[in-house]
Amino acid sequence: MAKQQWRPGNMLYPLPVVLVTVSDGAGTDNVLTVAWAGTVCTNPAMVSVSVRPERYSYDILKKSGEFVINLTTEKLAFATDFCGVRSGRDMDKFKKMNLTKIPASVVKVPMIQESPVNIECRVTQVLPLGSHDLFLAEVVAVHADESYMDEKGRFDLEKAKPIVYSHGDYFGTGKKLGKFGYSVRKG
Repeated sequence: MAKQQWRPGNMLYPLPVVLVTVSDGAGTDNVLTVAWAGTVCTNPAMVSVSVRPERYSYDILKKSGEFVINLTTEKLAFATDFCGVRSGRDMDKFKKMNLTKIPASVVKVPMIQESPVNIECRVTQVLPLGSHDLFLAEVVAVHADESYMDEKGRFDLEKAKPIVYSHGDYFGTGKKLGKFGYSVRKG
């Protein structure tokens, strides 16, 4: 099988697509879509989001040093797309998309009620990288909607129906294919 060589680019797909909420602490809250988000470390729990400096939420995020990652679902797909292509400079995206703000427990940024998981984050470092700046953050609290728990009290990802992003398209994640270590487990 022949392979084509392409110019350097980001081909790490699919990506989690999340709704990130920010607040300036003075009454301006916004929600933006981020597809460049990821896990960085387990102990301490850390994540990152990459945001272009020209985005409306960039200055709010940089000044406040806090944000919430709100996981997205198939039900939130339309709002996820909308919040990525419309600016908070022009409208209140929470109201426009009927997203319910609820208070976080640690940071002063609203969480999205309709999201199955909300991850409160505090920025520890901002790395200017070119087109985007990477906001490295410590996870200070996690909230999981009880309606997505299985019979053993664990979060059921399949029940939540999360979405991912790839080359301009949104996809559902489908079904579970295996559990970590299943390839070497006996019996």
